[in-house]
Amino acid sequence: MERIDPSRFASLKGFDDGWRERFARNPHLAKYVAGLLERSLPPPELVEKLSRDMAAIKKPNLLYPVGDPVYIHLYVDPETKGLRYHPVEPRLKKDRERILADVEKILAANIDEMDVPEDSSAREQVLYKLIDKLFPLNSLIKTPSGLELKIDRELYSCLKYELYCEKIGVSLLEPMIRDPFIEDIHCSGVGPIFLHHKIFGHMESSISFQTFEELDGFVMKLSEYVGKPVSHRSPIVDAKLPDGSRINIVFGEDISQRGSNFTIRKFATKPLSIIELIKFGTLSSVLAAYLWLLLEERMSIWICGETASGKTTTLSAITAFIPPSAKIVSIEEVPEVHVPHENWIREVVRETGNAASEEAGAVSMFQLLKAALRQRPTYIIVGEIRGQEGAIAFQAMQTGHPVLATFHAASVNRLVQRLTGSPINIPKTYIDNLNAVLIQSAVHNPKSGRYERRVLSVNEILGYEPAEQQFNFVEVVSWEPSTDTFEFRGMGSSYLLENKIAIMKGISKYELRKIYEELETRAKILEYMLKLGILDYYDVWKTLVWVYNVGVNHAFEKLRQNYRAKVESSKEAVAVKA
Repeated sequence: MERIDPSRFASLKGFDDGWRERFARNPHLAKYVAGLLERSLPPPELVEKLSRDMAAIKKPNLLYPVGDPVYIHLYVDPETKGLRYHPVEPRLKKDRERILADVEKILAANIDEMDVPEDSSAREQVLYKLIDKLFPLNSLIKTPSGLELKIDRELYSCLKYELYCEKIGVSLLEPMIRDPFIEDIHCSGVGPIFLHHKIFGHMESSISFQTFEELDGFVMKLSEYVGKPVSHRSPIVDAKLPDGSRINIVFGEDISQRGSNFTIRKFATKPLSIIELIKFGTLSSVLAAYLWLLLEERMSIWICGETASGKTTTLSAITAFIPPSAKIVSIEEVPEVHVPHENWIREVVRETGNAASEEAGAVSMFQLLKAALRQRPTYIIVGEIRGQEGAIAFQAMQTGHPVLATFHAASVNRLVQRLTGSPINIPKTYIDNLNAVLIQSAVHNPKSGRYERRVLSVNEILGYEPAEQQFNFVEVVSWEPSTDTFEFRGMGSSYLLENKIAIMKGISKYELRKIYEELETRAKILEYMLKLGILDYYDVWKTLVWVYNVGVNHAFEKLRQNYRAKVESSKEAVAVKA
């Protein structure tokens, strides 16, 4: 392959020394971009890293790295006018299946499976050493099927990447798994794979399956990769990938007419912080400060909404408000919730057969929640309540254990209907053990033209009136869609702040304004954290721990001083430039 001089791409927007090095060490990348320019296609903007602000771009044409040697070209398809996701990888083009089959035989003859380590990074090193030994650069290799392979730089890179994807990675899905901005991966049958991008929303990928046989073969390999092989007898599999992502597989044309299908819900390696959620407009600083007060005083809060409304993201973000001295036990089917505390017990369902049952050694949510009550936790977090574990959660709240959870319900009324109906069957008079319900949804933002997460309301549960046969609750926070703003209606009328939080803080009923003043102070602390650029999940956690140690008022004054110093410094910098 003729090497392409990286200087050829110097006119591209975003080109710098970093991109010069990328083009130099990745011939496939240089070849791809050169091909775009030769065909007079719109040149992509080279981006080091995507940001949420890019959601405002109407017609993105971006090229960004997701870990060498993989790059993603995201652009508007000229025919469909929809967004298209194209991975740029060092893939074999000619005789791919034959070459990989031959290389597999050569590897199998030169490796002892007993010596292969379980750790993925160690396996990667073993694989690369074998490739260097068996397929050295500038050598000529004759394969078992009679092919002669001249191992030049291009073929070496392709073999190295292809074997990594097949032996350690996730085959054709490797770029999407690497990409931190991909949220969901959908294969609905024969045809293209679709994606949901965290910034740009729904899009079609350039990876597709042309035949039922090709798709079935890939799905079977994928199910073996997660350790739960599918078959016509057992065609449905729920499992998780090594990074914790959830995967659902349906195998065969007899139950899925467009062929086998799979859906992957990716696992976020680092959660979004509460300050990032404020920045993105998911909630307001006042709403966050209100949740902070509730969690500090051990109130039970459930986050409700439809699928993919961001419930778990919000739950992970607000755990930073729990006092640092607390002991937390979390219970989940798939580990998704993040908790920054050191004293955190993370328990996960064991699926041996049917995880919803207690047969064949399975450990269900119900069992884990019962066990959690004996572990003397300060807080219990349930990843998602669906069935009989809901009854145990209410028993926990009744015995003084605050419970945080997510729940599928689009309103408080729907929540109550599900709780009081089968299979949860909570007595109506027990409902007020749940203190607050947060309703969240994905809503259409007319400015960006895309769906974004918003907290629609926060509601305080007052209880059940037997005489009137109705449930009473107060909506203390509501989202106004026309202005994309949040209205805090609890000022002077919040039952929890005035009748529970104030009492716990020693505030008399004649000085209730103090609890609202503290709410405003905490909201300003969060706003200063945003202005000072304290966004990272763990940086936010460290700052909140500091606030707990020095006190709210002292922290407020210190952050205000830091912000003023930052403003003065920026003014001086502008003056010097002028």
